[in-house]
Amino acid sequence: MLSTITKIKNAKRIVVKVGTSTLTYSTGRINIRRIEQLSRTLADLSHEGREIILVSSGAVGVGMSKLGFSERPKTIREKQASSAVGQSELMSIYSKLFGEYGCDVAQVLLTKNVIEDEKRKQNAITTFHTLLEWGVIPIVNENDVISTEEIEFGDNDTLSAMVSCLVEADVLIILSDIDGLYSADPHKSDDAELISEIDEINEELFSLAGGAGTSRGTGGMNTKLIAAQTVMEQGISMFIANGQHPAVIYDILDGKQVGTLFKGKRQEVKA
Repeated sequence: MLSTITKIKNAKRIVVKVGTSTLTYSTGRINIRRIEQLSRTLADLSHEGREIILVSSGAVGVGMSKLGFSERPKTIREKQASSAVGQSELMSIYSKLFGEYGCDVAQVLLTKNVIEDEKRKQNAITTFHTLLEWGVIPIVNENDVISTEEIEFGDNDTLSAMVSCLVEADVLIILSDIDGLYSADPHKSDDAELISEIDEINEELFSLAGGAGTSRGTGGMNTKLIAAQTVMEQGISMFIANGQHPAVIYDILDGKQVGTLFKGKRQEVKA
C-alpha cells in the first residue's frame, strides 16, 4: 500500500484553489507578481504531464478594483455586478499569462444546481475530462452572476472540494494567506504551533478554526476544514499552504513538509 506522501508525489490530477487575499493586495488591486508566479508554476506542472485544475477566487475583488470600490459590496446585486466586471478581467489576465508559458485555459463557471442535478453533473464531468485530455487548464469559479443565493457554495473552498470530488482528483491544494492550521490563533498567541498532519476532522479542530477570512474574501479556516472533510471522505488528500510564494506547490508535490496535510481516508476496495 502506497503511503500518502508517495501518492502525493505521484499525483496526476491536481486541483489548486487560490483565494482573493492571495491574488490581491490589501488595496484590493490585483497582485500581478503573484498571479504570474502561480501561472508559471501551474503551466510548468502541466508541461510535466500533470493534469491541473485551478479554482480561482478574485472575480468580485478584481471587479471592485476596476470599479474603484474600496470595500467589498454588501448586497447580492452589487456582488453579482462586480463579479461580472471582474470575471472577464481575471480570465483575460490568466489567458495572457498562461499563454506566455504555452498553456491554454478554459473558463468553467458552476452553480450549485449543476452539482445537485445528475445530468448536469455528468455533463460537467465530461467537460472537465475533455479539457484535461486536450491539455487545457480549466479555471473554475462560481457563476456569481446568475446564482440565486448569495454565494451558493458558501465560498470557493467548498467549491474546490466539490470539483475535486467531481474529477476524482489525487490531491487538493488550497493556497491561503496563512501557513496552515495552528493549535491556536497565531495572530493572538505566541505559543501557536502549526499542525503538520491531520488524520481526522473533529469538533476540536473546528474550535481552532476561528472566524471568517479577510475583508477581500469570504472564506476562513472553518470553510477549509469543511472542504477537507469533504475530500478526505472520498480518499482525496488536501493541503493548506501559504500562497505568498506559489512555487510552494513544487515543495508539496516533492513530498516536503509544508503547511497542513489532511490525509485522505483509504477507500475500501469492493470484491
